[in-house]
Amino acid sequence: MTTSSFHPPVRTLMGPGPSDVNPRVLAAMSRPTIGHLDPVFVDMMDEMKALLQYAFQTKNELTLPVSAPGSAGMEMCFVNLVQPGDTVIVCINGVFGMRMKENVERCGATAVVVEDTWGHPVDPQKLEDALKAHPEANTVAFVHAETSTGACSDAKTLTEIAHRHDCLVIVDSVTGLGGVELRVDDWGIDAIYSGSQKCLSCTPGLSPVSFNDAAVARIKAREHKVQSWFLDLTLVMGYWGSGTKRAYHHTAPINALYALHESLVILQEEGLENSWARHRAHHEALRAGLESLGLELIVPRDHRLPQLNAVRVPDGIDEAAVRKMLLDDFSLEIGAGLGPLAGKVWRIGLMGYGANRRNVLLCLSALESAMAAQGADIRSGGAVAAAMAVYGA
Repeated sequence: MTTSSFHPPVRTLMGPGPSDVNPRVLAAMSRPTIGHLDPVFVDMMDEMKALLQYAFQTKNELTLPVSAPGSAGMEMCFVNLVQPGDTVIVCINGVFGMRMKENVERCGATAVVVEDTWGHPVDPQKLEDALKAHPEANTVAFVHAETSTGACSDAKTLTEIAHRHDCLVIVDSVTGLGGVELRVDDWGIDAIYSGSQKCLSCTPGLSPVSFNDAAVARIKAREHKVQSWFLDLTLVMGYWGSGTKRAYHHTAPINALYALHESLVILQEEGLENSWARHRAHHEALRAGLESLGLELIVPRDHRLPQLNAVRVPDGIDEAAVRKMLLDDFSLEIGAGLGPLAGKVWRIGLMGYGANRRNVLLCLSALESAMAAQGADIRSGGAVAAAMAVYGA
């Protein structure tokens, strides 16, 4: 059998990630590959750290992109900061809190779970109560931007509570970075991880992380060797340290890092707060259109992520058939629900380069067609008109 070159179709990506990639980012990936210890590449690494510090709003020296997706960024935080015998409070309000719990247990630590309803933020009072009941805890882990539901938790308040009980915090903001307010230094976050493929509109495969001085001090005081060689920060920092003297650790994904660098340059050009405002504005237009279709977002209004919209599927609608029609007829991808929300919600992403008017209007008109095809009683053109009213057109 002869296999020819692969040519993917052109899609509009409005699921939970990956998001549409900015053409400038795709172009950056095609630049000439150089060595991962080339002085020119080392200079770019230093620029990358500064750009990530801006995106995270931090001065943390230990800020870098892990050469693997967001799940590896998560694991890097846990394997470096959690040791056998530790007690970690894990807040679960969706799939990715559950993954945090799994990481705690694989580190040989005890996970104490604080549970909240999927689609709702983490309840600060429940965290407070858990910390009072478990004074032996030394770490709190929670998801800032829960990708499985579109709920945004109050990272600032949760971090303050954890610190009052002498705990460090590990925060998941894979879907948050670049799309919603996030201030690592002002909020006192100790360790945080994200992903390149969401609101940064880069290709998948890299995980920005940042650790403050308190987190670094814990890493240096470890009694047990970090269980992962690849993710051991004491080794990785020999490569991502300051200056031109770098110790070989692994062959960095050079062209992927070109892409992340370009995506962060684009974010800097737009301005972080402008990016946050743009995501919010397009979310409001999408919300108005969805409501005109009789659709409901599952997250209470004050706690919604603008970049990830979990929409309840109406009775009588085949949610998988709708997604199939969107993909087949409109080349538009939206996401399905996970866990207990499987078959009950669509997840519609408005992330990074894809958070724009064209995508909002395409999604609304496509959903209108797909639901009408299943017999839903919908006013033709109403969703687009509702969104355009929000845009002021």
